[in-house]
Parts: sequence; structure tokens; C-alpha cells
Amino acid sequence: MELLKLAVRNLTRSKRRNIILGIAIAFGFFVVTAVDGLASGAVANLEYEMTQLLGGTVFVAGGEKVRDPDNPEKSKGILMIRDHDYIARKVEELGINYKFVSHYTQAQGQILFNGKRILTQTFGRDFSADKEFIDTLSIVSGNVETLYTDPSAIIISQKTADTLKAEVGDTILYTTQTIYGQNEVGEFTVAMITRDSNFLTGLWTYVNIETLNSLIGIPQGGYNFYSIYLKNSREQNRVALKLQDAIEADGVPVCDLRWARANYPNSPDRGIDKQFYGSDYDWEGTKYGVESMNDAASQLKTVVSIVHTVTTIILLVILLIAMVGVSNTYRMVLYERIREIGTMRALGMSGHDTGRVFTLEAVVLSVLGAAAGFLLAILVMLVLGIFKISNPSVDLFLRAGHITFELSPAAIFMQYLLMIILTALAVRGTAKNAARMTPAEALRTVK
Repeated sequence: MELLKLAVRNLTRSKRRNIILGIAIAFGFFVVTAVDGLASGAVANLEYEMTQLLGGTVFVAGGEKVRDPDNPEKSKGILMIRDHDYIARKVEELGINYKFVSHYTQAQGQILFNGKRILTQTFGRDFSADKEFIDTLSIVSGNVETLYTDPSAIIISQKTADTLKAEVGDTILYTTQTIYGQNEVGEFTVAMITRDSNFLTGLWTYVNIETLNSLIGIPQGGYNFYSIYLKNSREQNRVALKLQDAIEADGVPVCDLRWARANYPNSPDRGIDKQFYGSDYDWEGTKYGVESMNDAASQLKTVVSIVHTVTTIILLVILLIAMVGVSNTYRMVLYERIREIGTMRALGMSGHDTGRVFTLEAVVLSVLGAAAGFLLAILVMLVLGIFKISNPSVDLFLRAGHITFELSPAAIFMQYLLMIILTALAVRGTAKNAARMTPAEALRTVK
């Protein structure tokens, strides 16, 4: 404690120099904290948006093998779950902790109106049951009640409406293929136009699930996908395997997610698709495939890895630059305090304690500077989070149009620890030189 008090007192002696050095350290820690918080927040928002777009964090697909009528020896996989309640029962039996669950049918097709056509990804949803989905819609025009009363109702985006020059109440044609590969055309009435939350949703449309099922050949009550929105998204990989094992225990065909992750580590969903559509796989009845959002959108893991690599490099570069300044400053400090060192040694201070004074002084300055930089970063984050950004190209990285920052206490602690270690290493040479000085040598030195 006496050495610490001496170190703190020494910091007040050369105020201007120490303030400048502290500002440099504070700026470095401010940049590191702000960049890390911005990058982590952007990745978290991307993950959140993908969760909203995909409708959950764990997904179950179902598939059947159908024979080619022209060549009975050949078969192909089609996505279809006939048993409406089977997966729901398994989820309840396993006690999976979720926010909500839903099921939907997915198809690709084209909308034709006013002599124009546009490609679209169409989702059949149970509007009466999917309250969470309805709540996420940003309505530009239309009435929610129409979704419950009109089976031909369709929700289109503002982008699609502008391209087609369609309005609420217009009847449009929708062309697609059945699950067996035949072309089909259906008529839908525009019931609602929604604001595009990002460039992906601008190409998506939503219709009544039973209407879409009838159009593409899925029996009543069936669907393609069952989604589970977990309360804790970190459990998604474990829950996916747990659900797969429960299905397998029933003797029901199920894709091997472990095999998919091992053989397709960068894209496990490809491994699941292979087990559905690959010619080497055959089964009777419905075969299920379970995967987490990490498996379905594996690019997120790549983005997270790149972000953390970049922020780590920035952290190291900034801290190394700051530590070079600390090292050079304390070499000059040592030269200025040679006579003082001689006096302290003559009064009985050991060489080891003399060196520790310099180390403690530098560490205290760095900790105070970093604390100031951290507080400044928090203030800047709060200010930047107030402004709303309207740019579709970056919408996926924003939360409701606002920049958000996400800081990890563990990461902040590790950055502090790294800074303390680098500071101690930066003044190590100065501290060792101070420790090696003899009282007589120091007192004889003329500055």
C-alpha cells in the first residue's frame, strides 16, 4: 500500500505529461470498446433478424419419398409433414423451454399483375394462431381482420406493391409448382401491404397456410416446417440434438444432424438436405430433419468469427501503440528521477521495491485512462443509439432502425487484464534499470 501511495503521488508531479499519456490510453480503450461493442451489437442484431425471418431457433422439416410415375424405380424427396401434432407432442414431452412455436409451408413462385411479374418466396402461415408473427408486421395499409376472414388474402411488401403498382383489394395471380413438380396458378387478394424491414422481406409474401397447401398439394393440416423459438438461444444446438434423439427413439426415420455437422462443418444444412434429396437415402413414411439456426444459417458463425478476429487485431494494435508511448515516457521518467532513486535507496528502499514503484505508477495511469475511455465509449454509444437510420442495405445489422451496442463483461475484463499485462511489460525495462541502480551510483549521476 505504501508503494501504491507513492506511485499515485508521483503521477501528480508531472501532471501535463501524465494527462497527455492518460488521454492517449483513454482514446485507445475508447476505440477498442466502441468497435467491439458496435461489431458485437451488429452481429447480435443480424442473429436476431435471422431468427425473426426464419421464425425460430430450432427447426424441424419433414419429407417423404415419392415414386416417379414414369419410372417406378426412381424416387425423389419432397418436404411435407402430414402428422400435424407429432412434433408438438415431442416438444412438450421433452419440456423444451420456448417462447413460442409455429408451423408453416414454404413455396417459391411468381406474382403477376398489371402485365408485370416478380419472383417471391411465399410462406403459408396460420394467421389465427401465429400472433407473434402478426405482431412483427409493420403495416402500411390493410386490415388485420381480413387475414382471418378471407382465405385468399395475401400480404405483400411495399417493394412488391410499388413494383407491381398494386393496392389493397387488388386481385393478383400467383404461379408456383406443386410438391410433385406440376405447375399451378392461384388467385389472391391483396389484404395488407407491409413495410420492408430489410432487403429479404421485400421479396417475401404471406398467405393462409391451408390455401397454399391446397395449391401445392399438401394435405389439409400438413406443413413443411415446424419452428421453435427458444427462450435461451444458446441452447439451440443441444436442443436440436435432443429432439432428434427423441424422434429416433420412437423408431421414426430422422436425419443424422451429428453426421451433417461432422461432414459439412461450414454448412450442416447441406448435410440435412443430402439426407432428404440424395439418391442414396430411402425410407418409408415421413422422415424428419432437425437443425438449429446455427446449422441453417451457418454463415453467421463465419461473420462472428471474422468480427472477433478483426476486433482482436484492432485491440492489439491500439494497445501496442499505447504501450510504446508508455515505454518511451517511462524511460524519460527514469532519467529525470535518477537522483530521487538514489535518495530512496539510501533511505533503505530495496531495488525490487524501487522497480515496483515505476510499474505500479504506469499500471495505475493505464487503469485510470482505460476507465475514462470506457465511460466515454458508453456515452458515445448511448448518443449514437438515439438516431434512426433508414438504409435498407444495413437494416439487417440494426434493431428497429437503430444502432445497438453489445458489451461482454468477460471481454471488457480480458481487455483490462491484457492492458495491465502489456503496461507491466512496457515499463519492465525501466523498472529493472531502476532496481539495479546502487545508491552511490544514482546520487553521483549528474543530469
